[in-house]
Amino acid sequence: MAVQSNDNDLKDLLLQVSRGELQLPEFQRSWVWDDTKICKLIESITMGFPMGALMFLETGGEVNYKPRLFTGVDSKYRHVDPEYLVLDGQQRLTTLYQVFMGKGPVETCFERNKNTTIYRYYYLDIIKALDENADREDAIISISDKKIKTSDIGKTVDLDLRTREDEFRNMMIPLNLLFSDDCHDWLDEMEEFHAEDFNTYREIKKCFRKQIIEPIAKYKLPVIKVLKSTSQSSVCQIFENVNRGGVPLNVFELVTASLAAEGIELRQEWKAIRNEFDAPQYEVLNDVNGTDFITSMTLWESYEQSLIKDTGVKCKKKDVMGLRRSVFDAKKDGLKAAFIDAARFLIKQGVYTSANLPYNTQYIPLAAIFAYDNSHRKVLGSLANLVKLSKWYWCGVLGELYGSANESRYALDIKDFFAWVNDDSAIPDTVARSSFQATRLLTLQTRNSAAYKGLMALLLQDEPLDFVTASKMSIATYTLEDTDIHHIFPASYCEKEGLPIRKWNSVVNKTMISAATNRSIGGVAPSRYIRKLFNENVDSEIIKKAICTHKIDFDLLNQDNFDEFIRDRAIRLLDRIEKATGKVVTGRDSQETVDAFGGSLL
Repeated sequence: MAVQSNDNDLKDLLLQVSRGELQLPEFQRSWVWDDTKICKLIESITMGFPMGALMFLETGGEVNYKPRLFTGVDSKYRHVDPEYLVLDGQQRLTTLYQVFMGKGPVETCFERNKNTTIYRYYYLDIIKALDENADREDAIISISDKKIKTSDIGKTVDLDLRTREDEFRNMMIPLNLLFSDDCHDWLDEMEEFHAEDFNTYREIKKCFRKQIIEPIAKYKLPVIKVLKSTSQSSVCQIFENVNRGGVPLNVFELVTASLAAEGIELRQEWKAIRNEFDAPQYEVLNDVNGTDFITSMTLWESYEQSLIKDTGVKCKKKDVMGLRRSVFDAKKDGLKAAFIDAARFLIKQGVYTSANLPYNTQYIPLAAIFAYDNSHRKVLGSLANLVKLSKWYWCGVLGELYGSANESRYALDIKDFFAWVNDDSAIPDTVARSSFQATRLLTLQTRNSAAYKGLMALLLQDEPLDFVTASKMSIATYTLEDTDIHHIFPASYCEKEGLPIRKWNSVVNKTMISAATNRSIGGVAPSRYIRKLFNENVDSEIIKKAICTHKIDFDLLNQDNFDEFIRDRAIRLLDRIEKATGKVVTGRDSQETVDAFGGSLL
């Protein structure tokens, strides 16, 4: 990477901004600084304090981002080809441009209420600025776009700057004049306005020019310039590093900018795709975002190229950053269909909604697998291969393998899965590494855990029956009946009986129940709510059967035998885990398990 570093006059930089010679990459977020932060920056500049280096990217090289003008710059410069794009320093430069060169009020917000837009002009109190004993922050005046400050519900005018004469009278100079020739005219007119004490105000003008204006005019900023010979991957790393102190940019925004230079409006493309994903039957796709989509696209493309060129499969941030229009155009529709196929697959696994999706990240390799298969292999039409895909999926979920950085796992997933299709002995890494400990059941307490959600999905996959109606819990009834995860031994009953929370609040004591059924159960002992269910239904055997479909021993539940119920249901859940993953659960008869459950779980 080639860089240059030198100091630049602030005035020159702001003039470059005003002429469109210095612009922003299109993906950079809008200006967001609040009024207090603006005043602090003005204080630093007028005191000559350093405000940190800026970083620019020279245009015309390998990295070709779509540019946009700074906030406040005349739109007539929108067709100017910039010499540099700002990689780091957007907020500072935008603030300084609007304050020192903007013609209208600065659009900002309150420090404590960033959702409320306000408009401000900024002034410098000349007398306070020249007072060595005064704090500079007291000399910086922020005033509304009406240029008037009042108190007592508007009855008292504390400061009025609506006319040039008002500015002279209060000795308040607009900061948006300091870098223009009008600044000197303003000071000369101020001197004339105070003709009754001409010599005093001439001295004030002289001191203000020397102590304030000249230092600001000479204020320099260190600028690091990344030359156009720098590679795409290096620029990507720079973005990641320089944005750590602010609002980090995501891959989608970076790719949006690079594709915009090729004529692709990625935000609009994604919006159209997102609209299709928003269909009610694909609610499980709700949390898929644009970054997931282009990462999956990169993974699919990289896998295809690896088969042609015998190269590695990659989909790290820098690889996604290299996404080009030709690939996006060729794969957009196929990947969109693949995500829908992935959604249908998940629904068959019992994952009906995004709220109960164990890992959103696992969508990336899953969709890429469907995309490649749809365009090349067509192996997922085979039941045996769908069983393998299901085992791979559940090993990832119940092995809890997708909780952190996953790019390397994605690459292994797509390679390993198709290798497994060709050779039963070629066990995928995700399957090989997956492991579930029997005592893990007691630590699965909330839906924050992927394995917790996964177990609930496995219950739904087996199509249990509702306790009250004995109707099948399908995706059609799931939402309509407001089905959710609830305790089998009710929480209030368990608390009243002093039962151990580690057991009764764990996944072992939970299942999918409709809202109406949960209300019917109430907070009483299971034997009592079962008696109530029997009284409300003609056939008690139907109710028994419905309860048993939740992997529950009816007799233990009806006897309020909590400890034996927990041990028995843990055995049933572990059996289901083994069936889903094709792997043996470890520690089912370990001493730790015996101590935790009061017996073996074999």
